[in-house]
Amino acid sequence: MNSTCPFFVIGKTVCLSPVRIPFYFSLHQNMFGDIPDTYVALGAPVLAFWLMSLMFYCLDISGWRWLDKYRIHESEEVKSKNLATLWEVARAVIFQNVMQALIGFAWLAEPPVISVARCQSEMEGLGRTLVLVVRGLFGEETGMKILEQWGPGMTHWLYWWVIPAAQIFFAMWVSFKIWLDLPLMSLPRFTVDTWQYFIHRLMHTNQYLYRKVHSVHHKLYVPYALGALYNHPFEALLMDTLGVIIAEQVTHLSVRQTIFFLVYGMCKGVDDHCGYNFPFDPFQLISRSNSDYHDIHHQVCPFTTTCPRKQYLGGVQAVGIKSNFSQPHFIHWDVLLGTRMTREDIQKRGQKVKTT
Repeated sequence: MNSTCPFFVIGKTVCLSPVRIPFYFSLHQNMFGDIPDTYVALGAPVLAFWLMSLMFYCLDISGWRWLDKYRIHESEEVKSKNLATLWEVARAVIFQNVMQALIGFAWLAEPPVISVARCQSEMEGLGRTLVLVVRGLFGEETGMKILEQWGPGMTHWLYWWVIPAAQIFFAMWVSFKIWLDLPLMSLPRFTVDTWQYFIHRLMHTNQYLYRKVHSVHHKLYVPYALGALYNHPFEALLMDTLGVIIAEQVTHLSVRQTIFFLVYGMCKGVDDHCGYNFPFDPFQLISRSNSDYHDIHHQVCPFTTTCPRKQYLGGVQAVGIKSNFSQPHFIHWDVLLGTRMTREDIQKRGQKVKTT
């Protein structure tokens, strides 16, 4: 140990050396000067959405031929097949931004005062829990040896790295089928993915909800970045806003963790609708739930063809509308419940149509 703490376990409490602040953490009450972190949590996702959507829009209108091999659809298909204009989409997105910001003001509480003393107190509480767990697992004698040698380091590692990462990751995804995607486990991810999968699937299986609510989003037969938030206001409230609130409450994210969680989720949603299949896109490398995967969900094709990726003719039918409900992070629910569809599945379906 050290001169301050000769032993880690002292009676019913623990002794820790002075707090070592990791590089990512700021002791300032606000990260950006006089702007409260709660305001950043409301504004940062909106800013990220519009900047990323604008980037993909610039690519759409650039006319750069080298992009053609990465496009899921030809640019003209967006104009010819979609039933909502760009202005209608933008207007609906702005309304959703305002609605979610107003709800956010009521939802986000003022964060607690950030101080070294608070961190030290929380670490001591975590250390006491660690003592109980290690003793319970390894017994009194062996447990004490482990704690005296590794206790302070384990406490620091758990408090500053393991628990914050687990909160964010678990908010997005958790699954006992680890091989389905990257081996990341998290409660906000799991909560959001679970909530959105079953609500999204309900929107397709309940005819009333589909006609009156979810069909708005499916006016975009050919998804594009700005259309990621093109939804009926009730759907935006139910799937997006309420899902995030539940994830934040279940996992007890701090305001700063919430900022990261919201910005990442917003960028991921835009990327899933961007209309490009870039091999170097980090969002598409992280997860199989990507732009091509979600495009299949919006896919329509002729009755009498094998429905190749870029072919749209008259008399179209929905192909993936009852598949690929998973969003925004991982596809485990589609795999486990048999609602996953791939491009190969579409080709096989088309071959059956041709042979009948």
